Amino acid sequence: MRRSTDKILVTHVGALPAPDGIWGRTDVPDAELSQAVRDVVGRQRDAGVDFVNEGELTKGGNWVEFVSRRLGGFEARPRASTTANLMFASADWQEYGDFYQAAIARGTLFEESGTAPRQGTERGQQSDWVCTGPIEYIGQEDLAREITLLLDALGEGDPGDAFLTSTAPSSIEVGRINQHYESDEAFVFGIAEAMRHEYEAIAKAGLQVQVDDAWLAGLWDRIGIPMGLAAYRRYCEVRVEALNYALRNVPQEQVRYHLCWGSWHGPHAHDLPLADIIDILLRIDAQTYLFEAANVRHEHEANVWREVKLPEGRILAPGVVSHATRLIEHPELVASRIERFAVLVGHENVIASTDCGLGLRCHPQIAWGKLAALAQGAELASKRLIG
Repeated sequence: MRRSTDKILVTHVGALPAPDGIWGRTDVPDAELSQAVRDVVGRQRDAGVDFVNEGELTKGGNWVEFVSRRLGGFEARPRASTTANLMFASADWQEYGDFYQAAIARGTLFEESGTAPRQGTERGQQSDWVCTGPIEYIGQEDLAREITLLLDALGEGDPGDAFLTSTAPSSIEVGRINQHYESDEAFVFGIAEAMRHEYEAIAKAGLQVQVDDAWLAGLWDRIGIPMGLAAYRRYCEVRVEALNYALRNVPQEQVRYHLCWGSWHGPHAHDLPLADIIDILLRIDAQTYLFEAANVRHEHEANVWREVKLPEGRILAPGVVSHATRLIEHPELVASRIERFAVLVGHENVIASTDCGLGLRCHPQIAWGKLAALAQGAELASKRLIG
């Protein structure tokens, strides 16, 4: 992945606004989807984004549900509320229960304007996925289509300046029921072995592999608080080992790892502090780390890098605009956030990004406005840091 040597480079986390009729579908005709991908790549370039993707349009808009089509060894069974019970076990959701119930009823837990398709718990999924046999990767056709559409949209552009998102084994594990493997550890490693085929295929196409992992930190206030920090750190260490196992054949310089805390529009008052797991995260075999650094619950955690040394060769891509507010950040604010990290780790080790995906978190006009502000802020920071 290129470094911010001559200017502060710009990327984002993944989901972007899609045309009507794209989100939530897996049967969009090739011609229609191809045009949508070309359009979303063009809009990113027009906005000043250096590392682009297909906006996750090829996934139907959900960062984890698409995986269900790509993994064998699971059966869909009538829902036993496994996922819902896990969600509502959150300390945050219990303390602020009235808020969460109202947000779910309005469909605004993940997107404030109510214009995007409902997601996750809001969407009322009717089945649980139960592992009844060895997990295998069966998504070759879907993945090949995804890769082809993005490469076609890039034209003569360098595929190394584009990325496709996938999901970490630890986030696929959540809400799935294991009835085959002898232990939870064997189960997550089974997922990792299957998902390595996806990671490797994306890298073989010359693209960056972005691994999304909202649950590694997001489970803290559901299962972590009761077990205590030491035990939860051990839980995270096993999941990081599984991810590294899945990435073993992928060059580190092609891997981007995205961490967030679930990313819904809520209080997040019980989020796990970044400082409590930063040493574990830095064991992940990724060159670039994308994480929330703009929303008001986590912006202060830039200070973590005063105490923690960024390993040689690694890059930080902090979120410097947030999906969590409909206000569009002023470019000067974006620049100041970028400069804060540049002072701590060196400007060549910083890429400006978003906290999370904008496509299903913000109204489309707000999403594109935020991307423009992101690029404008990076330009200001470049002038001051590099000249």
